[in-house]
Amino acid sequence: MTIVNISPDESNGQRRGKRILDETVPLLPSKQEETGEFDEFNGASFAGAVFNLSTTIVGAGIMSLPATMKVLGLVPGILLIVFFAFFTEQSIDMLIRFSRAGKTVSYGGLMGDTFGKTGKVLIQLCIIVNNVGVLIVYMIIIGDVLSGTSSSGYHHSGVLEGWFGQHWWTSRFVILLVSMLAVFAPLACFKRVDSLRYTSALSVALAVVFVVITAGIAVVKLLAGSIAMPKLFPDVPDLASVWNFFTVVPIIVTAYICHYNVHPIENELDDPSLIKPVVRTSLALCSTVYITTSFFGFLLFGESTLDDVLANFDSNLGIPYSSVLNDAVRVSYAVHLMLVFPMIFHALRLNLDGLLFASASPLASDNRRFAIITVVLLSIIFLAANFIPSIWDAFQFTGATAAVCIGFIFPAAITLRDPHGIATKWGKILAVFMIVLAILSNAIAIYSDAYALFNKTDASPES
Repeated sequence: MTIVNISPDESNGQRRGKRILDETVPLLPSKQEETGEFDEFNGASFAGAVFNLSTTIVGAGIMSLPATMKVLGLVPGILLIVFFAFFTEQSIDMLIRFSRAGKTVSYGGLMGDTFGKTGKVLIQLCIIVNNVGVLIVYMIIIGDVLSGTSSSGYHHSGVLEGWFGQHWWTSRFVILLVSMLAVFAPLACFKRVDSLRYTSALSVALAVVFVVITAGIAVVKLLAGSIAMPKLFPDVPDLASVWNFFTVVPIIVTAYICHYNVHPIENELDDPSLIKPVVRTSLALCSTVYITTSFFGFLLFGESTLDDVLANFDSNLGIPYSSVLNDAVRVSYAVHLMLVFPMIFHALRLNLDGLLFASASPLASDNRRFAIITVVLLSIIFLAANFIPSIWDAFQFTGATAAVCIGFIFPAAITLRDPHGIATKWGKILAVFMIVLAILSNAIAIYSDAYALFNKTDASPES
């Protein structure tokens, strides 16, 4: 009996998934390959790959970017977005180059090729920690937007509460349960990333809808003279204010994290050599969305811009149909996060399976294991989002650290280790700079989060 072998480094126009007959290859590989896709299909398209990678990038972080403009000013803020788009492209290029040199088809395989089993386990743990935290936060935000949330003794009504009032079927638990059963679970059952290309395209379109609505409101109010042009550069009244600039850096550093889905998307491309144009196109698209969101969000709300600009759409915008536009923004954003969810979940499931069942057959070929891992992960995320609302504080530490490792520290470390002797002098200089920048931003993130947490504790009334 014969089976096909997946060649990991074909770049001459033949898809990586094309089959090559080989009598010596066993029916089920004895070692887990994290791509694990053995069913025949015609290969992913360029557009589908761009939408999938763009959806991985644009998540909840987009809502924090207007607040960075309030701190940095428009000119430095926009330049910083462009700067980190460039560094993200460079870090992904490092992964692609060394993967091809080592004939590896996954991020974990590349880390294993460079640092052995310890490296592979480390990247898998980082992806699991980062993605579990991100998905829990996404579900919390969806619950807040649709059902409402209470803080400091005040209840903020969700969209469905505002439309229909408080009922058992507009409660947080029921809304998240319905979202889980109707959206998350069905989309999580797809075994290929390319199967999500249409939902990813819709997700990107909804992010654009948010930008268009925000820009439209800002332009109308600007023409009416009800808002002023925002500041272009930051205010520096004293030396202490300089420190505040650095607290927004981690937000932009982690805004482009998508590295864990680059290999799965590349493996399914009809022509794997297209992965670099896919990455550049996705980064250009996401940078445009980020810049326009930051500009028009800050233009619209100015110094009143909140850390999560979505919270600004909970009040009267001062224009006709304000409540309709508020609801349109919030609903489109909630649906956007629902469609981002399966892209992040796909990488989470693959890496958890690779960590727990490293020597098992590919996950896609074992329906029972696939179903069990999917159900367990969805259940954990659902329960955490419902019963541990303070999970955000915990993942401000672990999530930020894991994300920076995935996006910058590990690609730079692979370049410096240079297992195949292909690194250039410029590449190694860039790698050192990435590591220093990543460590600095991590230290700032941890310090600022700890400082805010302790201040919150000190400010709470004594019992």
